[in-house]
Amino acid sequence: MTHHVHHPHAQTIRKLERAQSGAARAALLGISDGLVTNVSLLLGVAGAGAAPSVVRVAGIASLIAGAFSMAVGEYISMQGQSELLEGILMVEREELKQHPESARRALKEVLLADGVSDATATAASEQVARDPEKSMAMYARGKLGVNPDELGSAWQAAMSSLVTFAIGALIPLAPWFFGSGLGASITSVAISAIAALAIGAYLGNITSGSWIRAALRQLFVLALAAGATYWVGRIFGTMKL
Repeated sequence: MTHHVHHPHAQTIRKLERAQSGAARAALLGISDGLVTNVSLLLGVAGAGAAPSVVRVAGIASLIAGAFSMAVGEYISMQGQSELLEGILMVEREELKQHPESARRALKEVLLADGVSDATATAASEQVARDPEKSMAMYARGKLGVNPDELGSAWQAAMSSLVTFAIGALIPLAPWFFGSGLGASITSVAISAIAALAIGAYLGNITSGSWIRAALRQLFVLALAAGATYWVGRIFGTMKL
């Protein structure tokens, strides 16, 4: 019987690389969070009956505070993750170095799991085991599911998060620089809804492929958050606390 080994298509590989990229994840989270956070805050403040200048100041403050908060959070998260993985890899590297025969067997198991024949796996594992770096790279990918060369950059993720949050937060804020009142609120909601659909569609396209459902899901989340804060603002504005 002939066994067919499945090899992922180039498109699948690209999707996996984007999904595992810390900067890409930070960018998607950043622009989505910036959009939802600021449109919700702006509608809440406007719903409370605040003057347009107050709405603008609140939106700018939210943009700056949120962008830096996201950046700091991403940096700490990515740095902690990288240090944890580096520590694990260091321990495993030392184990492979001290127990070469165990290392060879582990490499052979990796190759066998990939569909390589026993004879080829034996020969290849013996050859790779002679090079500590190649041995560690193969072991990490096959056994630990980690690429030692792609642990992610904390600074890159932080900057990506900062910039994209700011962009997302600027979208609903922009109309308030050119208008005020109900007109600015409607325009802010409209362009935010379009942006939410675009973000959701893009996210769905690079993950599950179901871009319509992902777009509608993103729009629903935006509407839920914005609607809740608007009515809270209306209630508190009516109470005149």
